[in-house]
Amino acid sequence: MPVMHFHVRWPDASETRCYSPSSVVQEFFAPGERYALEEFLQRTRQALGMASERVRARYGFACSQAMDQLTEIERIAARFTGIADAEVTVVAVD
Repeated sequence: MPVMHFHVRWPDASETRCYSPSSVVQEFFAPGERYALEEFLQRTRQALGMASERVRARYGFACSQAMDQLTEIERIAARFTGIADAEVTVVAVD
């Protein structure tokens, strides 16, 4: 499975390099696109959930690293909950 990374910029201009065990993230994120915080979280949950299931289908176990990444993303996003019009920008997908 091709490991992918997606780089995001948070509302405070900090950036995070995020891991995915599958290229499925390309179906959910486009470089340069901005997403409302909740939409970004929904897309991330779907993308990393699908990526983890692809690992399960191939190797017989889910990808704990993908779920750890989701936990980290949700932890960071919690800092911006309640901020009106908070957006996350996908800087790159590689």
